[in-house]
Amino acid sequence: MIIPPVFGAIQSIRDGLEKRYIASYLALTVVGMGSWCFHMTLKYEMQLLDELPMIYSCCIFVYCMFECFKIKNSVNYHLLFTLVLFSLIVTTVYLKVKEPIFHQVMYGMLVFTLVLRSIYIVTWVYPWLRGLGYTSLGIFLLGFLFWNIDNIFCDSLRNFRKKVPPIIGITTQFHAWWHILTGLGSYLHILFSLYTRTLYLRYRPKVKFIFGIWPVILFEPLRKH
Repeated sequence: MIIPPVFGAIQSIRDGLEKRYIASYLALTVVGMGSWCFHMTLKYEMQLLDELPMIYSCCIFVYCMFECFKIKNSVNYHLLFTLVLFSLIVTTVYLKVKEPIFHQVMYGMLVFTLVLRSIYIVTWVYPWLRGLGYTSLGIFLLGFLFWNIDNIFCDSLRNFRKKVPPIIGITTQFHAWWHILTGLGSYLHILFSLYTRTLYLRYRPKVKFIFGIWPVILFEPLRKH
């Protein structure tokens, strides 16, 4: 959640990509840093640094996905205003009520919006992007599933870990898997969004794997219109 998006932002600057994609990468880094600080301290202030950036980063993702078929460097002020207002309302209400369910519902609404938009793109616009689109979605939802399992069966999992070797017990730390998988799923979503956008702008994006493991997007020269 922290280091790969930083490199993604640097690469986006070098490639002259639109600022919103740089913001997407950096927003994911902020979420990762906030989560890191919260789990090290378990302080309420650090919890906010973890949870509120989740809302802000997802709003950036939504903006990118709904603006991927517009002219280069265009700005949709109406959508921008709506998302900023949504973020401010969620922040204000959450600081007042301090109810995790409220945050989860608001975040879930944003994720659901991204899911619908992604399905539209891979179904009607760029069907050959189904692999990347559904992989990012599947990994994220798997992390969400592990998070719920950990919440529901926390006591049972703790008792199980006491009875098995540590190497096996580690694999049942589903809250940790939640962070790993949702971080990876979010990173892949940025790649999917960026791939869609640059394809529309007539770049020639390709997914490459650094050291055969980590996915990045590289571009060939711009096509002539």
